[in-house]
Amino acid sequence: MLRTRRDFLGAALAATAGSAPTSRYRIGITPNTMGGWEKDWELAFREAREMGYRWMESFNHYFTDYFDQPGELQKKLDQIGVGLITISNGRGMETRFEEPARHEEIYEDHLRLVRFIKRFGCKHLKINMGRRRPEGTTEEDLKHMAAAAGELGRRISDEGVKFAIHAHMWNQFEDRREIDFMMRNTDPKHVWFVLDTGHITLAGIDPVELARTLGHRIVEFHLKDVKPEHRGGAKQRLDRPDMMKDPPFLPLGAGGVDYPALKAHLDKIAWEGWLTLELDSSPFRPPKESARISKEYIERTLGLQV
Repeated sequence: MLRTRRDFLGAALAATAGSAPTSRYRIGITPNTMGGWEKDWELAFREAREMGYRWMESFNHYFTDYFDQPGELQKKLDQIGVGLITISNGRGMETRFEEPARHEEIYEDHLRLVRFIKRFGCKHLKINMGRRRPEGTTEEDLKHMAAAAGELGRRISDEGVKFAIHAHMWNQFEDRREIDFMMRNTDPKHVWFVLDTGHITLAGIDPVELARTLGHRIVEFHLKDVKPEHRGGAKQRLDRPDMMKDPPFLPLGAGGVDYPALKAHLDKIAWEGWLTLELDSSPFRPPKESARISKEYIERTLGLQV
């Protein structure tokens, strides 16, 4: 018996997913793209749905007005015909995990968000950490970050939700040294990982190799491409560019990420989870067109049904 709207949408997705090997993958999109989608989440969700996407991921600041009236948000989602993958942390929330004095506020903010997204059937919380300081991330920072992530992950696990940290260029949690430290010093039962192929590549890491290393500790992939010259991991760290003048992230198929090799590995280990398209900006075409290009790549090259 289907008990919730999310169960219904999940069954519908499964029915259209094609052959059994591809049904382990759930395809979604984060439609907060600069260039037309960044200010109006309803427009973004509607246009992404028009392009064929059924599952959406977004950020908390778009939905704070609904925290005390989740039913109103559910009505709007129903009208558009989409479900939620998760809602990430962001503006208005404490994210300085490296500062112990802020940890209690971090726990309070994130648990409130978890209790909100649970109402929509979300199974994991994806989070970013604070913007990178000029001096970078020290060993002492990492110890505090791991302690806070571990405790928050434990509390979120008690809510029946997975807690997943997202390595992001230009944030305190960015590069391979930091990823390795956080993964070694947190409990895999409570702290999971979101692998963003674009950010990982620009951090000088081969996303396929990192996927082999972390395996089933990855709960979700963010799919974005980069320039071909960065394939296998950028050779030099890129300072944050102007996303609308010189976008570092591109629609799928640009050639900087070896997606066929990534999918072959995930097939081999029978990985299950979310493959979530994300494009931070679309300055040269409307965001829905970039979403269409990526959808065609997912379906034609990777053989997955959006």
